[in-house]
Amino acid sequence: MSARISDKNDITDGIIWKQLLIFFFPIVIGTLFQQLYNTVDAVIVGRFVGKAALASVGGSAAVLTYQVVMFFTSLANGAAVIISQFFGAKNERRLHDALHTAAAFSIIASILISIAGYIATPALLSVMKTPADIMADSVAYLRIYFLGITATLIYNMGSGIMRAVGDSRRPLYYLIVCCVLNIALDIILVVFFKLGIVGAAVATIISQAVSAVLVVRALMTSYDMIRLVPKDIRIDLPLLKSELRIGFPGGVQSCMYGLTNIIIQTSINQFGTDTAAAWAAFGKVDSIFWAVSGAFGISITTFSGQNYGAGKLERVYKSVRTSLAMSLALCGSIIIGLLLLARPLLSLFTSDEAVISIGAYMMLNIVPSYAIFIFVEIFTGALRGIGDVMIPTLITLGGVCLVRLPWILIVTPIRKELFTILVSYPIAWAATALLLIPYYFYRKKKLNAKWNLSP
Repeated sequence: MSARISDKNDITDGIIWKQLLIFFFPIVIGTLFQQLYNTVDAVIVGRFVGKAALASVGGSAAVLTYQVVMFFTSLANGAAVIISQFFGAKNERRLHDALHTAAAFSIIASILISIAGYIATPALLSVMKTPADIMADSVAYLRIYFLGITATLIYNMGSGIMRAVGDSRRPLYYLIVCCVLNIALDIILVVFFKLGIVGAAVATIISQAVSAVLVVRALMTSYDMIRLVPKDIRIDLPLLKSELRIGFPGGVQSCMYGLTNIIIQTSINQFGTDTAAAWAAFGKVDSIFWAVSGAFGISITTFSGQNYGAGKLERVYKSVRTSLAMSLALCGSIIIGLLLLARPLLSLFTSDEAVISIGAYMMLNIVPSYAIFIFVEIFTGALRGIGDVMIPTLITLGGVCLVRLPWILIVTPIRKELFTILVSYPIAWAATALLLIPYYFYRKKKLNAKWNLSP
C-alpha cells in the first residue's frame, strides 16, 4: 500500500460506509491483538501461577500501565489529527514537518516516562493499597513493563500516524506477528521455565519492541509522500504546540479517567484478593467491547479530520451518522454476548468459583450501560477530527470530576458495597452524554453558518 498523495482519496471521495468498514476492521482486529498481549499474560499466569498472580498482572499494575499508555496515546492523537488534516489538504511540506516533530516528541517523552515509572512503582502500588500478598509480584511486573514502555509508546505514535494517512492494515499485520510472538514467549517463559510474573512481563516487552521496530521501519521505507528520515527528526515548536493543543486535553481527560480508575482499584483492593482477581478478569473479558468501540472512535476521527481538511463538511456529518449506526449495531451485539456468556468467559482466567461469581456480578451491573458510552465515543471522535477538543474534554471531565469522583470519594465510604463502586460508571457516562450530544449539534449548526451550508 502506498501513501502517495493523489487526486483520489477513498476517505474523502469513496462510499462512506464501505470505506469506514475497510478502515475499521484492521483497527479493531489490531486493537484486539494488542489487548491480547495482556490477556494472554493474565490467562497463562492465572492458570499456571494462581489467582494472586492474576491479581498482580491484571490489578493495580494493569490500571497504572493502562493509564500511562492512554495518556501518551491521547497526546499522540493530536499529532494524528494534524497529520490527517494536512493529508486531506495535500500539504506535503507540513506533513513532513508534523511527522518528524511527532517522532522527536515520542522519543523524548517515552524515555522520561520509563525512568519516572520505574522509580515511582513501589510508591504508586502502595498508595493504591495493593494487597500485601501480591505486592512483590506487582512491583516486579510493573518495573519490567516500564523498562520496555518506550517501545510501546513509539509503536502507538507510529501506528497512529499510519492510520491518520489512511493505512490501518500495516499496524494490524505487525500486531498479529507480535501477538503470536508474545503467546509463544509466555508459554516458554511462564509454563516451561517457570519464571512466573517476570516471564510474563519479559514476554510482553520483547513483543512490543518488535512491533515498534516494524512500525518505524515502515515509516522509513513504505510510503512515498510521508517518510520518516532519522536525520530530520526534530521539534518544530509551532507544530508541536498545535499537536499538543489537540492532544493535551485528551491526555488530561485520560489522566482524570485514570485517577478515578486508580481510586476505584484502591477500593476494589480493600475487598480482598478474590475481588481484585475478579476485577482483573472482568477487565480482560470486556476488552472486546472497548476494542470495537475505540476502533469506531479512531475511524471517525480520521474520516472527520481528512474530510474537514479537504473542505467536505457534509461528508463529515454523514460519516458521523454512519459510524454511530454501525457502532450501535455491533457494540450492542457484543454487550448482549458478554451478558449471556459472562461465567464461561470468566472461567478462562480462573477456576476459582468465588472469583467467577464476583466477576459475573460485576458484568451484570456495568456492561448494559456500555450502550451510553457508544454515543460519547463517536461524538468525541468526530469533534476531535475537526480540531475541537477543549469543550468536549471539559464535558468529559465534568462527568469524571463532578460525578464519578465525588461519588467514589463520598458515597462509597458511606455505603461500603461493591455495587456502590460499580454504579459510578453508568452515572458518569450518562451525565457526559447528556451534555456532549447537544454540544455536537450546536457545533454542527455553527459550522454550517460559517460555511454557508443548510442545516
